[in-house]
Amino acid sequence: MISAATGETLVNTDNSSHLPHGPELLEFLANYNPEVRAIALMLRELVLEIVPEAIEQVDRPGKLNGYGFKPTYKDTICVIMPLRPAVNLGFPRGTELPDPGGLLVCTGKRARHVKITALEEIDLPRLRALIEASVALTRKGI
Repeated sequence: MISAATGETLVNTDNSSHLPHGPELLEFLANYNPEVRAIALMLRELVLEIVPEAIEQVDRPGKLNGYGFKPTYKDTICVIMPLRPAVNLGFPRGTELPDPGGLLVCTGKRARHVKITALEEIDLPRLRALIEASVALTRKGI
């Protein structure tokens, strides 16, 4: 994956994506409040439940945690972006995803995100459907 902030290539070499919570991720999330950390970790679990083979990469300069099939932007399924009051679940090809529930927001050319403000929102079937659609779209492009 390429850092959105610096342009550097980021690769997770410690294979922490399949640990309960990799130490690099916990260190990255330490600067956020407990609710934001809990939302980010629960989103991580959902993503890895749907696509356990995903490569997980912490992008500190970009302030996000990315998931993809390869360590490149074009192979990114989604990103988790912790904020102070919430967590955004971003999709690089969001404009191409079906969104009958109207969860996706943003006005950029391609990317869209869902703003998660409470743990209960992660259980929405519409959110799972967006991640699954992004997985399928990303696989199609590989």
